[in-house]
Amino acid sequence: MKYDYLIVGAGSAGSVLANRLSADPSKKVAVLEAGPSDDSIFVRMPVGVILLMRSNKRNWRYWTVPQKGLNNREVYIPRGKMLGGSSSVNAMVYTRGHKWDYDHWAELGNKGWGWDDVLPIFKRTQRQERGESEFHGSSGNLNVADLRYLHPVTHAFVKASGEAGFPLSDDFNNDVQEGMGAYQVTQKDGERSNVARGFLHPVMARENLTVITDALAHKVLFDGKRATGVLANVNGHMQTIEAKEVILCGGAINSPQLLMLSGVGPVEELTKHGIPLVHALPGVGQNLQDHPDAIAVTKSLINDTLNLSPLALLLTGLRGLFDFFYRRTGQLTSNVAEAGGFIKSREEEAIPDLQIHLTTARLDNHGLNLLFAMGAGYSAHVCALRPKSRGSITLASADPTAAPLIDPNLLGHEDDMETMVRGIKQVRKILAQDALKDWRGEEIFPGAATQSDEEIRQFLREKGDNIYHPVGTCKMGHDDMAVVSPDSMRVHGLEGLRVVDASIMPTLIGGNTNAPTVMIADKTADMILAE
Repeated sequence: MKYDYLIVGAGSAGSVLANRLSADPSKKVAVLEAGPSDDSIFVRMPVGVILLMRSNKRNWRYWTVPQKGLNNREVYIPRGKMLGGSSSVNAMVYTRGHKWDYDHWAELGNKGWGWDDVLPIFKRTQRQERGESEFHGSSGNLNVADLRYLHPVTHAFVKASGEAGFPLSDDFNNDVQEGMGAYQVTQKDGERSNVARGFLHPVMARENLTVITDALAHKVLFDGKRATGVLANVNGHMQTIEAKEVILCGGAINSPQLLMLSGVGPVEELTKHGIPLVHALPGVGQNLQDHPDAIAVTKSLINDTLNLSPLALLLTGLRGLFDFFYRRTGQLTSNVAEAGGFIKSREEEAIPDLQIHLTTARLDNHGLNLLFAMGAGYSAHVCALRPKSRGSITLASADPTAAPLIDPNLLGHEDDMETMVRGIKQVRKILAQDALKDWRGEEIFPGAATQSDEEIRQFLREKGDNIYHPVGTCKMGHDDMAVVSPDSMRVHGLEGLRVVDASIMPTLIGGNTNAPTVMIADKTADMILAE
């Protein structure tokens, strides 16, 4: 098997590249995906995200190493393992970050990645159901819609945000971003519209496109400094798949892992695991960033929130199933994190430095604590948008089937901790407003006894977490720690090898990372096709 382009990973980036590169019928394109198809009803049903968090088949279910800033706790990191990647298991929130984020990338030496450069790509890839505007496109492949269902407590939370003095907004993807409101989501007709549905499935019938599922890449193969293909386990059989060009789209965890398994990365790391050196690149796996997150959880006096107790599921489940299967409306079309927004932790901030997500259920430990979720309540997430902490991805062993060592170093920088302390205070301010008085019961987390800054810090060490936005481990740039070139995404010092996914972000954007990953892939497709 020999191809012009071999894409490793059929997630958000890989699906876009498969679509764009296979549009030329003279080019043979193959896509390797470690997981299965995305044909599960729990992928299509938005509220199925609750079950996908626990799936072994469609979720990598990674865990971090003990986090020093979190009392040495190991933290759960779900990542999509199927067609569509993490766009098949996420909460479907469509945000892009602030325009400052992209101008900052350009200031770091990444010419062509400023806000004015990327906005046309965001618009081109988007099918905004509200229609075209200065900031939105309506003819792209990624469907963006208003939620078909908003829980009453969601409406109350948005109203409470206004009562607390925060601006309200119906669009977080303009040049301002700041405000609170309901999120738009990557859904279509009440179903999840992941990146595979938008970009990959419509072109699967192309004769020059081959999509191979259940195919775990073990290493990139080289002839000197040129990539020539990939060694992969395909449905239990080792196969060599040759290509003129290999494009890694595994994400911020899997792409650096595969590079190091292939002999590309920090010399000391490869030596430690007995991996022959192909090319020394000290930045591979470094610069890991993720949004630290914490949740303020409140008991609900009204028993109408999402409740996972058997009785509640029985009472609401039949109606929900009817609404979803016959009308594509109702609670099962909820993305669970229906509202939130972007606010400042203090007035002197130039742009929002906090993001809020309201979950209409009681959450603890990513919903893995099912007993905790068996009760009425609501949970307000707060995350620090531009953490200063930096972590790493390293190898646990030279075994390609072993999970890597993931260390996001959450709350490792004192400024991140102080931003989160202010964030908890801002969320509490919203939750205390009159609009929520009918629902507001006892505060479970942080709890009434947690009031001083030091008590909040202790709560954050005990309950702080991540919100699934890892980036930066194969960053673009020209400095000594850069891995790819910003004008081609080619790996520095090698031929025939690119990395195209969230790992190339030099810094973490202020928002959810799925839409920016789609933009990165579509912009890189322009570069490849221009060559």
